[in-house]
Amino acid sequence: MREVTIEDIRTARLVLKDHISEVPLIRSYALEKALGLTGDRRVWLKDYGWTPVGSFKLMGALNWLANHLDELDKRPVAAHSSGNFASGLAFAGMRYNKRVIIVMPESAPKIKFELTRSFGAEIRTYDIATDHQTGIRDKLAREISEHENALQASPYDDPYVIAGNGVGGLEIVEELKRHGRDVSHFVCAVSGGGLMAGHALAIADGFPSAKLIGVEPEGAGDFFQSLQAQERVRITKPTSICDGLLSYDVGVHNWPILKRLVPQSVLISDGETRCAMAWLYMKHGLRAEPSGAITVAAALAGKFDISGEGDIVLVVSGRNVDDDAFRTWIQ
Repeated sequence: MREVTIEDIRTARLVLKDHISEVPLIRSYALEKALGLTGDRRVWLKDYGWTPVGSFKLMGALNWLANHLDELDKRPVAAHSSGNFASGLAFAGMRYNKRVIIVMPESAPKIKFELTRSFGAEIRTYDIATDHQTGIRDKLAREISEHENALQASPYDDPYVIAGNGVGGLEIVEELKRHGRDVSHFVCAVSGGGLMAGHALAIADGFPSAKLIGVEPEGAGDFFQSLQAQERVRITKPTSICDGLLSYDVGVHNWPILKRLVPQSVLISDGETRCAMAWLYMKHGLRAEPSGAITVAAALAGKFDISGEGDIVLVVSGRNVDDDAFRTWIQ
């Protein structure tokens, strides 16, 4: 198995530039104050809510689909997703005129269903509450592949997905270097690991001395447990309001990268995530979904040592949350 490299990410960037614009890197004066930073240190938010699908997932989806066009021909694409990869792959399918079939939890946020359908994808649903017992999610995806001759895409465990996600890391590096900045800490959510793996490669290449820190929900700390065991650990039933961070384990392609480059992961309670959602809304007017706000929760709750020289970069991975749930969670 060949590990993804920084050159793969640079190649992926050539694909993405034809479809989407760079996601802004926003300075958070409020978070600098909240963390009590001194001197010229700054905090930056890489907010993937600005993408056409409201999350980072379309970067990997676009790169995956672009690199499988020869295999697809008239075949459809199939994938399982909690919702954000669903809309990302649907957007990619729209751009390349390919049929997309998605397996999603029936309890996924309505906005994720609406976004996915708006780009033309078909959706099949399953009960996530019993999936750890029935394995119905993977079974449905396999059936679509077998019965409808679909090519299956992984939402995180694939070299092209990792490389596509890593384009955002390249953007961070290049923008900060343009302004003569250095990075002391890079903080990113980890679930299956596709987002962090891609970004870790780019950040480690551009800022070798930066500390890379993963963040996970307390009830879904598969990477945290894997670091302790020094091997991939599978969780029986991940639970959290962070619906985008409920993978059972870190992807096979992601694990070698994460093990080598990301030595630390911190666990966040749902209560801490809710506080961060409210804080982002009050201080920045930003409606982040729980999975997107969890990195800010880690910073506000003091879950990692921020001492050092250089700036802190936090990834806000998405903002696809239903209004009623958002209002409840930030109260």
